[in-house]
Amino acid sequence: MINEKPVSGVNVYIHIPFCKRKCRYCSFVSYAYKEDGYIDALVKEIKHFYRGEKANTLYFGGGTPSLLEIGSFKKVKECFNLSDSAEITVEINPESTTEKFLKGLYDLGVSRLSIGVQSFNDEILKNIGRLHNSKQAKQALTLARSTGFKNISIDLIYGLPGQTLKDWENTLEEALELNTEHISLYGLKIEEGSYFYDNPPENIADSDTQADMYLAALDKLQKYEHYEISNYARTKDTRSRHNTGYWNLVPYYGFGVSASGYLNKKRYTNTFGLKEYLVNPCAEKLYEETNPLEEEIFLGFRRTKGIDIRYINKEYGIDFEKQYKKTLEKYREHIIKTKNGYRLSVEGILLSNIVLSDFL
Repeated sequence: MINEKPVSGVNVYIHIPFCKRKCRYCSFVSYAYKEDGYIDALVKEIKHFYRGEKANTLYFGGGTPSLLEIGSFKKVKECFNLSDSAEITVEINPESTTEKFLKGLYDLGVSRLSIGVQSFNDEILKNIGRLHNSKQAKQALTLARSTGFKNISIDLIYGLPGQTLKDWENTLEEALELNTEHISLYGLKIEEGSYFYDNPPENIADSDTQADMYLAALDKLQKYEHYEISNYARTKDTRSRHNTGYWNLVPYYGFGVSASGYLNKKRYTNTFGLKEYLVNPCAEKLYEETNPLEEEIFLGFRRTKGIDIRYINKEYGIDFEKQYKKTLEKYREHIIKTKNGYRLSVEGILLSNIVLSDFL
């Protein structure tokens, strides 16, 4: 970890690239769902590359993992040597969530759910191509609670087409009423590969409005611990351990179409083609050399506690304050000195892409 001793073992990400319909803002790799041997291919890939290390987290992301049968999750889970306290997360969408499905996940040992809510405004949900409404989102959460889940996260997006600051504040207030253990907030980014990229909406929020929405979230969610730029946890125990591993440079496997992994301080990304993956899920990984110091800084600053320069100086044999003196002086209003290092101010977070690019 960045500020502590490294964690033993690895984390695991599983990509499920299927959706009933692609949302208009989404640029991720996804395909119409059908049983085409994908899980069998996943198992082959895992058994070929996984070396049996203790897995501390197992995360099923997508796409829409909640389209799968429980037996598919079971087949994948059984491939891993999970620690006794492993965090197992499944992303679910409200419209594909049933009591039977949730009971199956719970009995399988899934300990954490991440629900793709995005907004509690039904008109906005319709305009962005979501298949659920706000009532269904709340029903999914109620079902999860009654099933026994005690660690539930919801995803929300700000800056959506037609979304005003007041709309966003209303969504935050409804989220607070649900009292979930975790909330993730993401500013809308329109990227190539999405419907909105090819068909730009007219009533999109500008950067100033997005900044106001971010500040509104900071104000509204004060009962939560803001532990990372986009993430809020009710307690330290309900932080996303899997995502925290990304920011702490914990090694992880990525299995499935378009999944990325980070092993031995090198990154890789699987093929984006479903047909290609099904034909050869065990294709040799193409590893990319990384700059560990730059990643340490860039990812460390995503955490609201920032970076520990004592660790960085020792690990990388540098004098951080000397090496980055000009950058620290240039952004002295955006980077705050802490007891052990530096963190971004609120203004620094709003300009984080600009600020952090100067460290690279």
